[in-house]
Amino acid sequence: MKVLVTGPDGLLGANLVRVLIERGYETRVLVQDGRNSSTLDGLELEIVRGDIRDRDSLFSAIKGCSVVLHAAANTSTNPSRSTTVREINIEGTRNILQAVKKQEIKRFVHVGTTNSFGFGSKENPGNETLPYTAGKYNLDYFNSKYEAQKIVLREIEEHGLPAIIVNPTFLVGPYDSKPGFGTVIIALYHQKLNAVPVGGRNYIHVRDVAAGIANAITMGRIGQCYILGNENLSYEEIFNMIGRVLNVPPPQRRVGPFVTKLYGLFSEAAARVTRKPSGINLAIARIACDEHYYTAQKAIDELALPQTPIKKAIEEASQWFKENGYLDREI
Repeated sequence: MKVLVTGPDGLLGANLVRVLIERGYETRVLVQDGRNSSTLDGLELEIVRGDIRDRDSLFSAIKGCSVVLHAAANTSTNPSRSTTVREINIEGTRNILQAVKKQEIKRFVHVGTTNSFGFGSKENPGNETLPYTAGKYNLDYFNSKYEAQKIVLREIEEHGLPAIIVNPTFLVGPYDSKPGFGTVIIALYHQKLNAVPVGGRNYIHVRDVAAGIANAITMGRIGQCYILGNENLSYEEIFNMIGRVLNVPPPQRRVGPFVTKLYGLFSEAAARVTRKPSGINLAIARIACDEHYYTAQKAIDELALPQTPIKKAIEEASQWFKENGYLDREI
């Protein structure tokens, strides 16, 4: 069976293609011209060049494939407003759906985000039945991924698209070349984080998400959404865990919502004046004040989602950063 993967060289994609190869799938990947895709080096893949914003290139990429795993997305949250984010996440999804409809496929797996559902507390975590609430952050990444999910659901309902949607929480693990969550690991390693916000979120080993997506090729129910997550941890808990893995002291000073949001506001204003990117903006600060906790029980039951301890994910991510020179430089 031939499988097409979009977004194959990011943190998730690089782990996903490895799982597919291990399982014996004939794997084709869509990669932009001129893009540095070192996380794919040495893998037995068929690489086709194209862009999800270019519908014609998608027709060629999908030809002959039985399954499409759509993991390509722009996950940028800074600045909070971005036409590029919306173009890639919304129009790119529309384009690939149009290409998919021109050919017969057995399954389409769309990778969304867990923020497309309402979040909850540790005692009463969010699930797939809760309505979207992240619009309050005025963040194009969240809004665009929610809109893309609605587009896929409409195609399922109105045109019988054989699709499943998976909604990962926060990914931790190796091949984080950008890096994403790795910026926190690297910052803690260099003792650059000196405060802890009051919120928290759900974390999962990226390889578990890759396994869940691969399982969705043959498992799960058409038209359903599945949260792919694991451990609900406050920022204090995750910082302490990283500190123990790296053998460095985690930050001890806790900051409340007012100070966190004020810092985000000032950082955003300074970035506008200096025209230099900041590590945080008001939207990110507001998110850090909330508890984005979820349950993945549905995916555990129906997609056999693995649950690797987050400590192991941090260990593997840290080792990959060390081997690839990321810990030798500050971010």
